[in-house]
Amino acid sequence: MVILAFLLVVAVTGLFAVHTVRHALYWRLHRDDPIRPWMSVHHIAHSYRVPPYVLYQAIGLPPIAHDKRPLRELAREQHKPVSILIGELQNAIAHSRPPYPPPPPQPPPEGGRAP
Repeated sequence: MVILAFLLVVAVTGLFAVHTVRHALYWRLHRDDPIRPWMSVHHIAHSYRVPPYVLYQAIGLPPIAHDKRPLRELAREQHKPVSILIGELQNAIAHSRPPYPPPPPQPPPEGGRAP
């Protein structure tokens, strides 16, 4: 029983290690990917290493945690072409990187504490 429990722990640890390595390799290879309509704001923020709230602010939306809506859906909801939305995001990304000053810290949510 002890050997079986040990093998189970080793297997679970191995699965988590593989997941972590795959995640790290994925984002290393997908830095500054060209923005596409299928991407979510959080995906773009992660790829460009920009806080998501900066991108949400650029497109006129409140930051939404775990928002997986693609840009094409956000553009449709705002009644504008996805190319305009992508341009707004690219402008926000460019202005959140040097030589521009870093973006201000995220404001605390209404009625709550800062994360």
